[in-house]
Amino acid sequence: MIEHFTLPSGERMAYRFQPGTGPTIVFLPGYMSDMSGGKAQAVIAHAEARGRACLLLDYTGLGQSEGTFAAKSLPLWRDEVIALLDGLGIERVILVGSSMGGWLMLMLAEALGDRVAALVGLAPAPDFTEWGFDAAQKAVFARGETVFEENIYGPEPTPTYAKFWAAGMECLLLARGVAFDGPVRLIHGQADRDVPWDISLKLAAALRSADVQVHLIKDGDHRLSRRSDIAVLLGQLDALGEA
Repeated sequence: MIEHFTLPSGERMAYRFQPGTGPTIVFLPGYMSDMSGGKAQAVIAHAEARGRACLLLDYTGLGQSEGTFAAKSLPLWRDEVIALLDGLGIERVILVGSSMGGWLMLMLAEALGDRVAALVGLAPAPDFTEWGFDAAQKAVFARGETVFEENIYGPEPTPTYAKFWAAGMECLLLARGVAFDGPVRLIHGQADRDVPWDISLKLAAALRSADVQVHLIKDGDHRLSRRSDIAVLLGQLDALGEA
């Protein structure tokens, strides 16, 4: 059942909440993705089968949430996710971040502090506004224009808006370090053409936590959506739930 939460902005944010035990597993989709994806659906089905609490959501501007995508940014989505958690009375969470959602996961971990029990990153992409664009593309952003890139997952090119890029450049984490001390599990495919797998190694080094594990899947691509890939994710959630 999809429900909607009215944010302080007045926009309605779509979500699906599965009540249950333990910290609530919160799935954070990637760039231009939503909660209808296979990984998100697998996570909430797995949680339901085990009686664990789980929350799926659509960022504003995407999926079934209201808003204009071109007006959105990572800091805005961070604040909206926190508002949703507070509005639903969710106190303790395990954050699962896919690609861009992995960057947002880290921002939320620092903002929420002790409310975060653990982090699970799937091909996490922190700082991709820095390493994901070349000098010519950054010059386009600096002029306030949009960069369009080939989209191997659909017919339309993928836009990145200057506002999103500029806000991302104010949220870089890898060089300064990530202030989180709990368990972190990072899963990355070594055949990932979108986010180099060494980003997970750099993130592992940047995290303050000593309890960090990186799981590399040699033939895994960026989506990590095969049954075997999802089994790795669900296994990590089971292990964290028992810890």
